[in-house]
Amino acid sequence: MLFIMQKPKTRIFINKSISSNLIIYVKDKQHHYLKNVMRIKINDKINIFDGISGEWTSTVIAINRENIALRVNENIKKMKSSPDLWLIFAPIKQNRMSIAIQKATELGVSKIIPCSTEYTNIKNVNVKNLYQNAIEASEQSERLDIPTIEKEVGLKSLLDSWPKDRKLIYCDEKNADNKSIIETIMSLKNTTKKWSVLIGPEGGFSDIEQDLILKKNGGISVSLGNTILRSDTAITVALFCVKEITS
Repeated sequence: MLFIMQKPKTRIFINKSISSNLIIYVKDKQHHYLKNVMRIKINDKINIFDGISGEWTSTVIAINRENIALRVNENIKKMKSSPDLWLIFAPIKQNRMSIAIQKATELGVSKIIPCSTEYTNIKNVNVKNLYQNAIEASEQSERLDIPTIEKEVGLKSLLDSWPKDRKLIYCDEKNADNKSIIETIMSLKNTTKKWSVLIGPEGGFSDIEQDLILKKNGGISVSLGNTILRSDTAITVALFCVKEITS
């Protein structure tokens, strides 16, 4: 008789350390998602990950009004951290910011830092919502961890405490160099281990801010082409280039 392993119904993040035979109670939004969207049933398989121990299989053992109980089975993927790549960006409109966070998460960034600038129009960034976007992107992309998302910080404060061993790739729409971002990064590949990408607001950086960025140790101005890209597009393009060349 041929035995066919049951495929998991879905994959979710568990915000606690997972171990074999542990009983996990899923509540709130994840409970709604599993029960009403995925319509899971008793004995269905759910893959779960915690950002600490890797990915596990689990079995649905109870479905209640307030929670769903999962029994952890076995570890199927050992933990593997994402590349040491940061994204620093000036906040943009919520729907586009959500997409930018999703794409940055899919591309493997380890830290995301919203950064206010002279021309930033968006105030009061909801870090909790951004973190939820990152969780959903990690679940769908089969990433094993969730990027850290920090509270919004001013550009000057960020640069004043910038680590000297981290290269800052500054996407500069005023860059007149004929080199592409790929050419610039390629020349630095063998001398740099820690990377970051800085994307400005729709109005760009002021002259004072540009001077601050470029005077900082590790600050490198790069061009993303002849056209002006929207912030969410620039984030995706720049992170992809850095990741592909440095990984």
